[in-house]
Amino acid sequence: MTPGSGDEATRAAGGPARHVPVLLDEVLEALAPRAGSHILDGTFGAGGYTRALLAAAETRVIALDRDPTAIANGQELVAASAGRLTLVKTRFSRLDEVVEDLGLDGLDGVTLDIGVSSMQLDEAIRGFSFRNDGPLDMRMENAGPSAADLVNEASEERLADILYYYGEERLARKIARALVNDRKAKPFTSTRQLAELVGRLVPHKPTEIHPATRTFQALRIAVNDELGELVSALVAAEKALKPGGRLAVVTFHSLEDRIVKQFFAARSGRGQARSRLLPGEPVPPPPTFDLVGRQPVAPGEEETKRNPRARSAKLRTGERNETPARGADDAIRALAALPDHERKGR
Repeated sequence: MTPGSGDEATRAAGGPARHVPVLLDEVLEALAPRAGSHILDGTFGAGGYTRALLAAAETRVIALDRDPTAIANGQELVAASAGRLTLVKTRFSRLDEVVEDLGLDGLDGVTLDIGVSSMQLDEAIRGFSFRNDGPLDMRMENAGPSAADLVNEASEERLADILYYYGEERLARKIARALVNDRKAKPFTSTRQLAELVGRLVPHKPTEIHPATRTFQALRIAVNDELGELVSALVAAEKALKPGGRLAVVTFHSLEDRIVKQFFAARSGRGQARSRLLPGEPVPPPPTFDLVGRQPVAPGEEETKRNPRARSAKLRTGERNETPARGADDAIRALAALPDHERKGR
């Protein structure tokens, strides 16, 4: 853990930031940073949200990132900080453990910007994108099994499930079958090799996004357990936030947004008619969050013109109340899981 604090809102950690924080003004409005408050940025990246939080008020920020490159690049911001920033290399699913390790009695705010950053996409060696050829890696932490390991070793059924459920790829089984067949002759080792295979299999027009986009998204999510991490982070934030503390989550595709939406719905009691229960029907637990404003908040036309990445972004915000945290929720965890074929007897 490294203490420090922010300087100007326009400075980037280690130089000009390529990653533009999405819905920044809306996130700041949701979190309402103030002097003396403790706010956690669970996805430090290039430091966009962190820098803005530090510039908005004399707040203290704890920033997390599982990517060692982001942590290394953040040291300039840390060094200039006068003790208001703590930068930690860890997964945001462990944010409650970080708060406990720091000896804090709770947080006044948590923000999460879900998904891969522009910095990671721009670095061919990381293997997140097929824009430039690179090793088929996709690991945010540079540790553990890579996308190449998954593509070359997983069963056809598991690959098909990953592509269908995490990439929403209609031709998942066709692609999985081709992957298993082609890897017998030559293992998949590069992003271009994989992209070319998918491009041959999936019909598309030159004006459409490359058909391999969904496959790359699915493999990245699987390699980094992104949806499972998101579920755990939401539960950890519920535990770490003080009453009145706010959780602001920015998502970029339907899989993430569905989890956040259903988490807040379950934790706020939305759609529950507690006074109209049937005989013997269990009483739902009391809400732990109150929803803040209209949900979701989307970027305006000006932001989407300035930053095309913002087009699919959605912000959802909840405010913690006095009710004790519930902990893990099997119904929400199920949204992040692939089908268990063995349990179903298939």
